[in-house]
Parts: sequence; C-alpha cells; structure tokens
Amino acid sequence: MASTPDLSGCMQRVAAAGLSAGTSGNASARTPFGMCITPSGVAPARLDAQSNVHMRLDGTVIEGTLEPSSEWRMHAAIYAAHPEADAIVHCHSRHATALACCGMDIPAFHYMVAVAGGDSIRCAPYALFGSEELAAHAVRALDGRRACLLGNHGQIATGRDLDAALSLAIEVEELAAQYLLALTAGTPRVLDAQEMQAVIARFAGYGQSRRRGG
Repeated sequence: MASTPDLSGCMQRVAAAGLSAGTSGNASARTPFGMCITPSGVAPARLDAQSNVHMRLDGTVIEGTLEPSSEWRMHAAIYAAHPEADAIVHCHSRHATALACCGMDIPAFHYMVAVAGGDSIRCAPYALFGSEELAAHAVRALDGRRACLLGNHGQIATGRDLDAALSLAIEVEELAAQYLLALTAGTPRVLDAQEMQAVIARFAGYGQSRRRGG
C-alpha cells in the first residue's frame, strides 16, 4: 500500500481550529487507486493511521476495518470531476454553516473571496448527507471553484494537499464570519466582475511561488 496521508493529523487540526465539533467533519486524499478517507463517527482525538479507509472511487473498500465516512460519495464525486483536487476537507464551521443554513453564497464583499477560485463562494442546495444528490450538488457548486458551502450543512474545501485544503477551509470560515459581521453593520459593497478579475489575475503570481529577481 502507498504511503498513508496524515488524515488523523489533519482532522485533529480541524478540531483544534474550532472548525468542527464532536465527530462531525471528514477529510480525504487522492491516491493512485482512488482515495483514502477518514472513518465514520470517530472523534479526531481517536484517529490514527490505522483508522483510515482506502477506497476506490466506486466505493469499493481496499483496506481498512472501519466504515468510511458517510460522505465518501461526495469526496469520490469531487475527485472524479475535479482532477486538480488532491485533498478535501469537509467541516461544519460555525459561521460558514450559519450562512449555509440561510442558503447564502459569499459574494465578493472582500477580495479574499478569490482565494476559493472565483468571484463568489457558492452555496449548494440542501440534500441528505451521504447521498448521491448531495455529491452532485457539491460538484456543481465547485465548478471553477476550490471551496463551497453546502446548504443546511457546512462547507467543503479542496486543495493540492491536506495542508492546502485545511488552509482554505480556515479562510472560508474567516470570510463567512466577516461577511456575517458586515451584514449586521449595513449593506456590504460587493466588488464588481472587473475588480475581481484583477484580483484573480494578481493571485496567480501571489506568494512564494514566483521566481525572485535581482
């Protein structure tokens, strides 16, 4: 078996960041044979490498003694539809979930909304947890995006690895908190398409990935 992703460490960081309570939330990583995902109903503190469930994207369990997360269909559908995603973090963070319970997108009230890949963070319609319908809603909401809200449920963030997916989940939760606060103060100004296109273009060369000159 290929090296095991540190899903337990990721979920323990999710809990430490206050992004999920109890046994809610899950994480996965793409593997050559499909994906490796956290088990269903196990608290982060009790997770270790042996807790992980190795699966094909069709749901066939290859290795693991525990039941996979009830959201395995959503993870599998995202990997199938989004080849750029190599890790997924799903959580019920407080402010993102509050917006999701109102069926609200996060618009471009702040330029950092572009961190999720576009000019908004969409909210997918509600569907029963663990269902193929929810998986399909999530895939559509993630079209051209790296994160989305899930109606009456929570949020989901993707990334090139677990660190990137978790970092994005933290960003989405902070943006949700800021948006809710801005709504209490008045009507937030939403950046227009041209302004956000400039932000997205700037993000393409942001950070330490650029070659340093002179």
